Amino acid sequence: MNDQIINITNPEEIEEQKIIEQLRSLGIDMIDNARSGHPGIVLGAAPAIYALYAHHLNIDPENPRLYNRDRFVMSAGHGSALLYAALYMSGYNITIDDLKAFRQIDSITPGHPEYGLTPGVDCSTGPLGQGFATAVGMAIGEANLHERYKIIDHYTYVLCGDGDLMEGISYEAASIAGNYNLNKLIVLYDSNNTCLDGPTSNCFNEDIGLRFISQNWNVISVEDGNSYEQISKAISEAKKSEDKPSIIIIKSTIGKYSENEGTSKVHGSPLSKEDITSIKEKMNIRDIPFQVSQKTIDDFRYLINKRCENLTNEFNQKLESLTEEEKKELSYFIGNDKKIDFINFIYDNPEDEIESPRDTSKKVLDGIVTKSPFMIGGAADTASSNKTYISDGGNFSKENPLGKNIYYGVREHAMGAITNGLSLMGFRPFASTFMAFSDYLKPSLRMASLMNLQNIYIFTHDSISVGEDGPTHQPMEQLLGLRSLPNFDVFRPADANEVIGSYKAIFNKSEGPSVLSLARNKLPILECTKANEVEKGGYIVIDPVEKPNGIIISSGEELHLVIEAVKNLKVKGLNLRVVSMPNLGRFLKQDEEYIEKVLPVEIRKIVVEASSSMSWNKIIYNSKYLITLDEFGTSGKYTDVYKKYGFDSESLEEKIEKLLK
Repeated sequence: MNDQIINITNPEEIEEQKIIEQLRSLGIDMIDNARSGHPGIVLGAAPAIYALYAHHLNIDPENPRLYNRDRFVMSAGHGSALLYAALYMSGYNITIDDLKAFRQIDSITPGHPEYGLTPGVDCSTGPLGQGFATAVGMAIGEANLHERYKIIDHYTYVLCGDGDLMEGISYEAASIAGNYNLNKLIVLYDSNNTCLDGPTSNCFNEDIGLRFISQNWNVISVEDGNSYEQISKAISEAKKSEDKPSIIIIKSTIGKYSENEGTSKVHGSPLSKEDITSIKEKMNIRDIPFQVSQKTIDDFRYLINKRCENLTNEFNQKLESLTEEEKKELSYFIGNDKKIDFINFIYDNPEDEIESPRDTSKKVLDGIVTKSPFMIGGAADTASSNKTYISDGGNFSKENPLGKNIYYGVREHAMGAITNGLSLMGFRPFASTFMAFSDYLKPSLRMASLMNLQNIYIFTHDSISVGEDGPTHQPMEQLLGLRSLPNFDVFRPADANEVIGSYKAIFNKSEGPSVLSLARNKLPILECTKANEVEKGGYIVIDPVEKPNGIIISSGEELHLVIEAVKNLKVKGLNLRVVSMPNLGRFLKQDEEYIEKVLPVEIRKIVVEASSSMSWNKIIYNSKYLITLDEFGTSGKYTDVYKKYGFDSESLEEKIEKLLK
């Protein structure tokens, strides 16, 4: 438990400015002790953090995962020392020793906030703009859940800085938030006109107020960023908005009280000992590191407890008003088990047994998403091509918060982070675009992996078989990039059977994000592929009676071409095993016995995949056995493109024969 004791507080004797100075003092002590951090935002934004925590944020420090709490996202994640100081003084399970361990190995007070590590941290932040955009996803989730259950009713707050609003992702996300009238989203903008390399006037001169007004936001200005009263009044005004998100532009002074206040010198470097002494003198704080006034702690906690003392009990009482089915549903959002029931899905095979993997995917989504309150998602203006628009799912909007389809527009960056926000609210969200454009989501994909979120990404048009659109739309290195992400589950199914198997594996997992890499073209549904084998990552689809002369490993669309080539090679006397590898990462995690059974060490192996060769170095040690692609494609009919780069069945037959004879 926290190492402080709460004493009785007389409300009339609370010195609120003193609490703010204590937050500042703790923050700069942490940075000084670590000799690393960002003191400027600690000194400049402390009044904003104080106003929010003391007078508005509905939280229960003894129950930090209370589902109906207000969410707070420190988008300016470099201000983590200020956040940790506020969490400690609020009564979360954080100790002075934890503050002293700021930025140290294995501490719960890392350099930037990390979800799941520090009590009271609702989102991992650091890359600027990510937190802002993720909060939009949280607000979408709240709107959906409020409409569904009514007892869910909370705000999502953000503290951002100039850097957050310079990043393009914040523009995209703000546009979406305004378009969807997310009035429960309130952004506190710490506007200090300073960034790491100097004054923002060097690079950032737009009128932020007009920008947000144009995006359908409510804009409020606070001219004195050192006045917690003005900031608190602005937050109260923002909460009255019924149809717009709000941004409060707080004109603050970076490094308040420092000898370098108002300059970039105080942004990202520890203060000198002399400067710290001077700052504490100005704040009337004793110059003893980590010295905390018990009265300031008691007063701060009194203000929070007075407002929030019954939050948990009230929510538990409201839970009793729900039906048993609603209680069961809501427990899913609140809990950690995010599996989706796949038992009742019925797949209708096309009569000709030919179907594009993206079309199979749509059948799965249509069959599951409309029946599940836990799934919601959309595409970056590519749903008609990705086949991810949910039939009969309705469109998310202010008028229909229960709509299953989110229209993101051409905003992949924001879509990625918003998906993270939805996941943090307990959903199993999905997002989709073309595989080549998955690069636009990369920062958000990385954050999803870090937070262990169970997002589903559906990336179609996944190889040079895109054809006529040419190399700008033909992915090459993207599959490698996704496979290289820690904690990322990447599926590249070959046909309808493996698409179904991929979804089954995804819905049955309890942690981490997943990707479906899907071909655009219509493909035969193979008799040799097996949905139930996909969860192992790789398995044998064709095996000769005799000992194989070689093993051909492939995935996705190329598997069909490999099988055709192998059938022709059998006539020539080559008996070959074919292994489908829809998920390389999963296969490599199987036990040694299974791996050896599928890929015996003594038999030569060849990989065929129209993607980067670098994925396969744990299986193939001689590059001549890699029939892969390490260059950009070209525009033309997809059959001609495959032939040009040697992935048509005739070329594969010739290459395989040459390698094995």
